[in-house]
Amino acid sequence: MKIKTIKTAKHLFGQRVLVRVDFNVPIKKGQVVDNFKIQKSLPTIKFLLNNGANVILISHLGRPSKKEKKFSLLPVALELEKLLGGKIFFGQLENHENWLAKKLVLLENIRFYKGEETNDPKFAKQLAKLADIFVLDGFAVAHRDAASVSGVANYLPSYGGLLLEKEVEGLSKITEHPKHPLVVLLGGVKMETKIPVLKNLLPKADHVLLGGGIINTYLSAIGAKIGCSAYDSNYQKEALYYINKLKVVKPLDIVVGTKDGKRSRVIELNKKIKLKKDEGVFDIGPNTVRLFSKYLKKSRTIVWNGAVGFFEQAPYYHGTFSLTRYLAALSRGKIFGVCGGGETVEILRKLDLIEDFDLVSTGGGAMLEFLSGKKLPGLKKLIK
Repeated sequence: MKIKTIKTAKHLFGQRVLVRVDFNVPIKKGQVVDNFKIQKSLPTIKFLLNNGANVILISHLGRPSKKEKKFSLLPVALELEKLLGGKIFFGQLENHENWLAKKLVLLENIRFYKGEETNDPKFAKQLAKLADIFVLDGFAVAHRDAASVSGVANYLPSYGGLLLEKEVEGLSKITEHPKHPLVVLLGGVKMETKIPVLKNLLPKADHVLLGGGIINTYLSAIGAKIGCSAYDSNYQKEALYYINKLKVVKPLDIVVGTKDGKRSRVIELNKKIKLKKDEGVFDIGPNTVRLFSKYLKKSRTIVWNGAVGFFEQAPYYHGTFSLTRYLAALSRGKIFGVCGGGETVEILRKLDLIEDFDLVSTGGGAMLEFLSGKKLPGLKKLIK
């Protein structure tokens, strides 16, 4: 997929550019604790400023039901000032006459306004009047049909930012012409987001490796007693259908125990599983790590989304961390490695491996919807 980007815009000097970013980042005690998403949009912001544009940044934070201080983007404005080394005007939409001439503005949380999430045309037009050009750089919100994502693009010349371009190009290499063998590693808990990906990528992939809550759902579906394991009872039928496909590689063994890490032990999946009520399946076992590694080593393209275990609690991080380090090593070589999702990025930051992958997507939900073949609302006006 090719999109129109700001690199093709002919006139930026003196133009007001409305940029939809995704600065929905964790904040504690008034400070940003993870600026990964902010850093990813810096190249677009700098490109526009260096080409003489006045930049108005729009983002959301959390899911506020009203204007609340805890959802204010002021801490993000302060973090952005540190990263750019210059003053940023933190603006309120109601007082736009005070900042329209400013060089760089970050608007307060766009979800403080009711018209945003409902994609109210009146609100989209109100936003469009602030600028001459619209740029979507927040790939993580490209799957949202919101006023500041898809709505405003109906009323302004629209382009993709540098981050959006990189994400779309990288993910298109998976969905359109991947180098084979293509191996997909899926973990996490939510079956509703993984089933569409399985459905779309199974015909393209050579192998799909599964862990995490996806396997728990499968085990529950075949009658295993999995105790307090996280699983999705609404998708047991789909789990049985897709996980029994020839291309799908299931774990050979699992690590079970209590949630606090006690009574942990390895169980082979060819044996009857009957856990106590306070026990669950929390990781893939060592034999599975070795099995998955064999498939990954033979690949030319790798897609990874989601932890294969409860990595936040020892000793259940071994499977996820072992595979993450191996994936990073492979991606440093000839293999094209793509990964994404909130917890996936968290794991990479913890292990300091973000720079080792060809593409670390900023959008978990958007990445999965793109890979599942869905048309993202934010991209409709940008496709060439």
